[in-house]
This record gives sequence, C-alpha cells and structure tokens, in this order.
Amino acid sequence: MPVSARRSDLLHKRLDLFTRALQGIEDGDVRALHRTRVASRRLRELLPILQLEQSSTRKLIRRLRRITNRLGSVRELDVLLMVLDELRAGGQSSAKTVRLVTEAVADEREDARKHLLEKLPVAELRRVAEKLDGAGRELDGASGADARRQETACRWAVDARIARRAERLLETMREAGAVYLPDRLHVVRVALKKLRYAMELRAELAGERQNGDLRRLKRAQDFLGRMHDLQLLMDRIRRVQAALAPADITAWDDFDELLDRLEDECRRLHGRYMRERPALSALCMQSIGRPRAVAARRAG
Repeated sequence: MPVSARRSDLLHKRLDLFTRALQGIEDGDVRALHRTRVASRRLRELLPILQLEQSSTRKLIRRLRRITNRLGSVRELDVLLMVLDELRAGGQSSAKTVRLVTEAVADEREDARKHLLEKLPVAELRRVAEKLDGAGRELDGASGADARRQETACRWAVDARIARRAERLLETMREAGAVYLPDRLHVVRVALKKLRYAMELRAELAGERQNGDLRRLKRAQDFLGRMHDLQLLMDRIRRVQAALAPADITAWDDFDELLDRLEDECRRLHGRYMRERPALSALCMQSIGRPRAVAARRAG
C-alpha cells in the first residue's frame, strides 16, 4: 500500500538534489549544472504549496528563479554541444561545417560559464540552500491539529495548481494549432513541463510512482524539447554561415544541407507531438475536472 509523503519529505528530497551538485558547478561539470537547475525548478514548484510564511516564500522563489535563469544560459549551450557531438558521430554532415559551428558554440559556452561564476558564485547557491534547510526544519517541527490542517491544505493547493496548469496547457495547444510554429510550440513545451512538475508533486504526496499520465507528459515534453534545441542550433549555424566568405559556394551549400536536415527532423518531431495532442487534451480535461469532483464529494 502506498505510503503518503509529508510536505517536509518533498522539500528535503529536492533540497538534497540541489545541494549535492553544487560543487560540480564550480568544476564545470555539465551534469551537475543540469541537476542543480532542474532541482531549482522543482523547488520553485514546491514552495508555494508548503503553507510557509508568504513573504519568505516569495523571496526564496525570486532567488531560485534567478538561479534557474542563470544556469539556463550555460545549460542551453551545453545541450547544443551535445547535439553537435551527435552530428559529428553520425558522419552525415560535413565535418568542417560541424567543426566550425562547434568552435563558435564552445567559445560562447566558455564566456557564459565565466559570466555565470561571476554573477552567481557557488557561495550564493549555498546561502539559498541554507535558507531552504531552515524552512525544512520549520516543517519538521510542525505538529498537532494545525500541522494536519496545513498538510491537507497542501494537497488541495496541488490539485488546484494542476487544474490551472492543465487549463494553461489546453490554451497554449489551441493557440499553437496544427501548424509548425516554433515560438508557439516552445510555449506549449513550457506549459507541459509546469503541468508535469505539479502532477509529480501530487504523485509523491500520495506515495505513488510514475504513472501513465506523467510518462505521456514527459514524452511530449521530450519531443518539443528536442525540437527547441534543434531550432536554437539552427540559429547558431546561420550566424556562422553568415560570417563565411560569399565566394565559398561549397561551404555555403554544406551549411544549407545541414540546416535542411535539422529542419526535417524538427518537422518529424512536430508530427509526433501532433499524434500525442488528443491524449494530452483529454488528460488536461480530466485534471481540470478533478478538483471539482473532490469538492463535490466533500460537500456531499
């Protein structure tokens, strides 16, 4: 039988993931940076439903958002370098073309990493972790009827948040339509991610494992995430191409061929997302209706 989790359990779990990877950021560890960024996102998702003091919660969320954004500028370039490694290993594109783009992205990544350590030193990340640890101790010490009411309120807040996130996802999918429009599809990806994080909270609070709904959200998020990464890479490729000598026709053709290949992959990924869209819409409608059904049972 599933064992439900407490608010403090969820906070300690995410804080542990956040703090364990901090040293790796200073060392330039790509995986550590990614894990810290994901943990910061999940902490931001969790904090508003913990029933903590509102002013402190808002300050922590602002600091975590800044951390997420700063880490994101480097993470984006790390991902582009990984995609370029795939292209080089695949051998289907001009080696010179891939090398020129890799060099440009690597230089950009090095500059971004230096800027990150200047604007977001690890010491600041540790101070945020200490504040979060204090919030965790506050939750650990809660007991009695008031604590039980707050635990219940936490679960209601998660259900309400899921309903709002599901409504937002439906809205973004309608606005994106069935046409391949990268900017609108990026908004859909963000909405998918936010709904998934909220649904993960509900599953953890209930002591449940990953379910089909979460796997479906993750799959669609992966399609759109890969598409977004390729679109960012195409922007970099065009920048490098624009710096070529106009007379170098062979090099221009190689760049155009690579861009065409990436564009084709983006459209295939869009097709996979479109096949998932009806099920995603049904999932959203179910999520929107759940809080109302629960409220009706309580009232009855």
